[in-house]
Amino acid sequence: MKKQLYIILLSFLFVSNLRAQQTPGAKQTSDYSIVGATAHIGNGTVIENSLLVFSNGKITYIGKADASQQKGTIINAIGKHVYPGLIAANTSLGLAEIDAVRATRDFDEIGSYLPHIRSIIAYNAESKVVESMRPNGVLIAQITPRGGVISGTSSVVQLDAWNWEDASINTDDAIHINWPSSFTRGRWWLGEDRGMKPNKQYAKSVTKLTDFFTNAKNYLSGKRSTKNLPYDALENVFKGTKKVFIHVNGEKAITDAVNTFLNLKIKNIVLVRAYGAEKVTELLKTNNIPVVLERAHRLPNNEDEDYDLPFRSAKILVDAGILVGLGMEGDMERMSARNIPFYAGTYGAYGLGKEKALQLITANNAKILGIDKFAGTLETGKDATLFISEGDALDMRTNIISNAFIQGRKVSLETHQTKLWKRYSNKFKNQ
Repeated sequence: MKKQLYIILLSFLFVSNLRAQQTPGAKQTSDYSIVGATAHIGNGTVIENSLLVFSNGKITYIGKADASQQKGTIINAIGKHVYPGLIAANTSLGLAEIDAVRATRDFDEIGSYLPHIRSIIAYNAESKVVESMRPNGVLIAQITPRGGVISGTSSVVQLDAWNWEDASINTDDAIHINWPSSFTRGRWWLGEDRGMKPNKQYAKSVTKLTDFFTNAKNYLSGKRSTKNLPYDALENVFKGTKKVFIHVNGEKAITDAVNTFLNLKIKNIVLVRAYGAEKVTELLKTNNIPVVLERAHRLPNNEDEDYDLPFRSAKILVDAGILVGLGMEGDMERMSARNIPFYAGTYGAYGLGKEKALQLITANNAKILGIDKFAGTLETGKDATLFISEGDALDMRTNIISNAFIQGRKVSLETHQTKLWKRYSNKFKNQ
C-alpha cells in the first residue's frame, strides 16, 4: 500500500512538472553587451550599429558601437534589431485560461460598482497563455478586470514571475469604468428593429454613475463613521494618484464622459477604445487626455464612414497631438495579446510609420500606465526589459526573437506552441 502511494505521488509530481510553466529567469549576475544591432529606442529614435550594455537589471550604456564600452557576455547582434519590451495595455491576460471552462475564468465579479475589486490577486503568473506572449516580445501587460459599470482596479505586471507579488510593477494603477452607450441595438429576438437607436436609459445611467462618484466624494470628505469599501477605493482617484480608465465609444458619450469627470474635479483620466475620438480631438488635447485604442483589424461602426477609418485612427489622433497607446480587448483578447505588435504594425502601415507605431506599445503605453520612469524605452538607467529580433518586430514574417530579458533576467522563449512546432516540423524528415 505504501509503495503504491509513493508511485502515485511520484506520478503526480512528474505530470505536474510537465504541465508547469518554465522557471522564471534567474537574477542577472553578470553584465551583457548587445553589439551591432539596429536599436529601436521606443521614442522614435533609431541607432544603427549600436551597443547596449546592461548590468544588475539596468541599462548602463546605449549608443553607437564602442569597443571600449563593452563588458561581460557579448551578444553578437549584427544584422538584427533590439527593442524595448512591448507593453500590452487593457488586457485580461492571466485572469482566464480556457474560455470554455468557467472555473478558469476570473476576470468578472458579481455586482456593478466594484472599484475595490483588485485584478492583481487573481492574476495567474503560471498561465500557459501568459507564457505565449514572450516569443513575440510582449513582456509587460496591464491586467484589467471586465464587466459591470465599474469593473475594478487594474495592475501592471512583467510577464516572467513566480506569482502575482513578483509580477507586479505598478500595483492598482487605475480603476476601469464602462461608460453607458448613448445608442443601443434593437433586440431582434423581441421583434425589434436590428438597427441602432438612441438608448432611452442613457441619461438615467449617467446620472446613477455620477451620483456614485458624488456620494463617494462626500463620504471621503466626511467623518466616515461607517466604512464603505467601494468609496474608500476611490480616495486616490480624487487625490489624482490613481487613474480612471473610461471605456467609451461615440462622440456624444466621449464628450459626456470627459465633461462629467472634469466637473467632478477628476482630471487623471484615460479613454479606452474611444471610437469616434477623432471627432473630439480638441477636447482631448485641451484637457491632456490620452487614448488607448483597440486593435485595428475591425470594420467601421457606421455605414457612412471610410472603410479604412479604423486603420487610420491612430494617425489622426497622433497628428492632433494626443498621446495614443494600444490595448487588447474583445474576442480572444488574452490569446490574441501576443499579436499586439502586428496590430501596431497595421497602424504603422496606414500612415503612422513604423517608429511611431512602435511607440504605441512602448513609450506611449509606458507613459499612460505610469511606468515610463523605468520601462518603455531603451535609455540609460531604465530596466533592461528588451528583446532581440531577427527583423522588424511589427511584421509577423520577421518577428523572430532570439533573446529576451526582463529586468536583466534572461527569460525562456519556449512555450507549448514552440514545443509542438519543433515536434511536428521533424515528422517527415526521416520518411
